[in-house]
Amino acid sequence: MILKALNDYYVRKQASGDPRDRLPTYGLEEKEIPFVLELDEKGSYVQLRNRTSPEKKRGDRMLVPLSEIRSGSAAWKKPNLLWDHYGFILGQPKRKPNGDVNPDEDPQLAANQLSAFVARIESLLKSHPESPGLKAISAFYSRGEYKKVSDDVSASELFKIPGANLTFQLTGRVEPVVQETWVANEVKAVEEDAENEEGTKPHAKAMCLVTGELSVITRLHPKINGVTEKPAPLAAANTNENPAYSSYGKQQGYNFPISEEATFRYARSLNHLLAKGTGQRAQVGDAFAVFWAAERHDLESMVPDLFGEPHKDDPDRGTEALKALHQAAKSGKFVVGGEDTLFFVLGLSPNAARISIRFWETQPARVIAARLQQHFDDLRVAKKPNEPEHLSLFRILTSISAQNKADNIPPNLGGDIMRSIIEGLPYPATLLNLAVQRCRAEQEVSYGRAAAIKACLNRTIRRTNQTATNPELEYTAMLDTNNPDNAYRMGRLFAALEKTQEDASPGLNATIRDRYYGAASSTPATVFSTLLRLKNHHVAKLHPGQAVNREKLIGEIMDGLDHFPGHLPLPAQARFALGYYHQRQDFFKKKDITNEPSNN
Repeated sequence: MILKALNDYYVRKQASGDPRDRLPTYGLEEKEIPFVLELDEKGSYVQLRNRTSPEKKRGDRMLVPLSEIRSGSAAWKKPNLLWDHYGFILGQPKRKPNGDVNPDEDPQLAANQLSAFVARIESLLKSHPESPGLKAISAFYSRGEYKKVSDDVSASELFKIPGANLTFQLTGRVEPVVQETWVANEVKAVEEDAENEEGTKPHAKAMCLVTGELSVITRLHPKINGVTEKPAPLAAANTNENPAYSSYGKQQGYNFPISEEATFRYARSLNHLLAKGTGQRAQVGDAFAVFWAAERHDLESMVPDLFGEPHKDDPDRGTEALKALHQAAKSGKFVVGGEDTLFFVLGLSPNAARISIRFWETQPARVIAARLQQHFDDLRVAKKPNEPEHLSLFRILTSISAQNKADNIPPNLGGDIMRSIIEGLPYPATLLNLAVQRCRAEQEVSYGRAAAIKACLNRTIRRTNQTATNPELEYTAMLDTNNPDNAYRMGRLFAALEKTQEDASPGLNATIRDRYYGAASSTPATVFSTLLRLKNHHVAKLHPGQAVNREKLIGEIMDGLDHFPGHLPLPAQARFALGYYHQRQDFFKKKDITNEPSNN
């Protein structure tokens, strides 16, 4: 199903009326080529042209023949067509990140790679003797001009990029050699007698699981960029290492027959969706999610903006996407695309040998929009005027991590939350646990933590209410003075006692929150008697009118309190934190202005 949807996305992109919207045709791909070797027509070395941006250290993308699928000890036998990394192009082993020679790398391997690349150039020249580019490249190697490149001062930047790719261009030509007209005819789709690591072996034909047609089957599936540190396949069967993975003795990709063309299509689609700048992916921690629809649709670009942190050049992007989502969910209509258009969400994460699929969801666009709307409704909570209305998933996760650092986000949590949102499931228990723990550890219920706590509580209540005889009311975004929950009221009481102390003694370096929050939220019976005695001392310092109002508020809160229990379980601690946060926000809001976000 996943590969079929990616295959169909490729077909959809190719049918686009805008050529800029299309993906590379079969046999070609877009690849980062940071450096170009410029030669004259006689093959003399002219210069090494740097195509990287100084700040990103990444090369511009170029349309080149499809990468060879290579693995194992014989990988050096498969150079790419007219482009490759500097091991194949220059015979140089991989360097250290600073560009110095790495003594652990085998120079013989680089020599073998260079030999294989030159041999392919000579073979191509026999088939295309009219090509000026091939003639120049052949002379470049036969005359030893390639040795000059490593001695060039500009090569220091080349060797600082591990495995940097290069290709060739003739002086005075606009297009590189790899884009000469004969190359398109040379790109092979499938060859029946292709050689693999074990020797020459005919490709098998079988019914493709994606297209349903009798086709030549892919033995090794291409690697996908952007998820793992090094490109890794989405589909693989390691039958060489463990025969237990083999079905009826079949090897590798023959265990799950996918045609060469369908393989190309799904791999190009997924690489395109995962590429930076396409606007159809979101990353949270080690989890990635890509989004696409059966036809052009607003949600394709809207969803990543909702999940991701706003770009510094466009800080309002998430808020604008949230407004568009509210409008679409309210009206049931989208500017581009229909409400019944199928929408696809694929969650991925890195693994040792290949990319892992975390989740996969296929629903009409209206269903996905409704689930996203529910997520942001669950998160909506009272806030300060300067705090953002749109809370990205990244901001939620950093708010519950130690020191608010992304490095401390627990593994897998981002993907689990994303799955809960897309599939309409309860949030993972870890989210509520961490939010409560951080509130206790730092004695602070921040905006992000309060939003996470409210969202987790409401989803649990909603799920419990499906079978409950006495349904529980969900928590509102603002202070709910009628909420009878004991823990929620204790949180409100603690906030009222803290505010009383602050008003009685302005400028305090530490309040009762700094000393008592952890105990009050977990073992309230041990501290509230002390806090209530201190309250009398603080109220005595207030202005008479202020003292009356504060006593009235405290009395109203305590009127609904049954008792101070000896211990609060974690869900009750979450209610305590939310009650405390709501009451604190209510103290500082302007009474004549609502803090509820607008859906317009």
